[in-house]
Amino acid sequence: MIVRSGEFILISALGALLLAAYVSPRHAISLTVYAPLIVTAALALVILLQIGGLYSIHALLRPADYIARLAGAWLVIAGLVISYFFFSKSGDDFSRVWAALWFVGGLGLLVPFRIFVARRTRAWNAKGQLDRRCVLVGGGEPAARLIEAFESSKDDVSVIGIFDDRDDNRSPASIAGYPKLGNVNELIDFVRRNRVDLLIVTLPLTAEARILQMLKRLWVLPVDIRLSAYAQKVRYRPRAYSYIGNVPCLDVFDKPLTDWGLFAKSIEDKLLAGLALLLLSPVMLLVALAIKLESRGPVFFRQHRYGFNNELIDVYKFRSMYTEMTDRAATKLVTRDDPRVTRVGRFIRKTSLDELPQLFNVLKGELSLVGPRPHATHAKAQEHLYPDAVEGYFARHKVKPGITGWAQINGWRGETDTLDKIHRRVEHDLYYIENWSIAFDLYILFYTPISLFSTENAY
Repeated sequence: MIVRSGEFILISALGALLLAAYVSPRHAISLTVYAPLIVTAALALVILLQIGGLYSIHALLRPADYIARLAGAWLVIAGLVISYFFFSKSGDDFSRVWAALWFVGGLGLLVPFRIFVARRTRAWNAKGQLDRRCVLVGGGEPAARLIEAFESSKDDVSVIGIFDDRDDNRSPASIAGYPKLGNVNELIDFVRRNRVDLLIVTLPLTAEARILQMLKRLWVLPVDIRLSAYAQKVRYRPRAYSYIGNVPCLDVFDKPLTDWGLFAKSIEDKLLAGLALLLLSPVMLLVALAIKLESRGPVFFRQHRYGFNNELIDVYKFRSMYTEMTDRAATKLVTRDDPRVTRVGRFIRKTSLDELPQLFNVLKGELSLVGPRPHATHAKAQEHLYPDAVEGYFARHKVKPGITGWAQINGWRGETDTLDKIHRRVEHDLYYIENWSIAFDLYILFYTPISLFSTENAY
């Protein structure tokens, strides 16, 4: 993701600098003419390099083997831009010298950038920072054989420990030099505190009941989960397996956002949040002024909420309650005609204007524009904490929470005072996670303003 962002910024910045240095002093130009072309071409290059496999670890480690592909991708972009000039008959609107300098300079920057990235990648790889950090679930002989297979493989997997509910001679404290770190319940806490990319269950497929029991607890984690088929007697068709090195596995759960998806959503968040802040800043200033004029206290309100992988984050909101009555833990949900809420507060809560400061959370990387809404740590439905009210509740934290979401545009915004309401909200959140796409995000963003007209549950 860092390399993708770097190359996008590199190509965009070069186009903008050449525009300022060469074109602006000679011609009266409109930035709106050049900017879309520069951004689109830079983004198209990143997509093309992704399709061509130029963001794999191997490609980053050995740039000399991929220079031809890199140059070819940039030439394709140049060809597409030239074709656009020709077919749209807009060539006179653009400087040919600028375009030539951009294409030649772009290649001149991409190659040394790749060499620099290769040096850094080798350094990180030597320290194991780019390896997929793997935990084995289930010990004993199957785990030992799996570790031996990984060590003989060239795949970038580092086993960091073993977790097993058994505590007998079938699961010793150390296996092939790797420690047993605890049981499956302790594994969940371990993944919350440490970077783990992959869980591999080494239990035999015949232990179906035990595997299902484990997966029921583990599926809420934002990691890839695989069943090891290494040394299993049961054999499936080759296409049923995925491979980690030379180890065949059965895919059970995948992280919702990885690789290109993670990069695309990050770009979406940063660009659209920045644009929204620019356009909505007058509205935010008016809301801040109204809050200050009505009651004493700060304009903003910060509240602990659960973020990605249950990380605690401070979410920003416009203050909608009297200062002395604010409830940072949300132990009591806001209800209709709640005396704690100011007159300005009632308006901004109904219109969701109180959520606008969360755009700063998006720019900080703590929230997304679209995702499951972050809930306060002590929020309840019918006296039940949300995690106790809904089985698998924390699965909604497999992605970053969002300012708006699929649940919100389907009428499940506002108060969640009943078990049915929180069940329906989580149901919609999980649907979003399983079906995420950029198009789905844009659909939700488009319908969010329309959904704000429904204020039945917003107090």
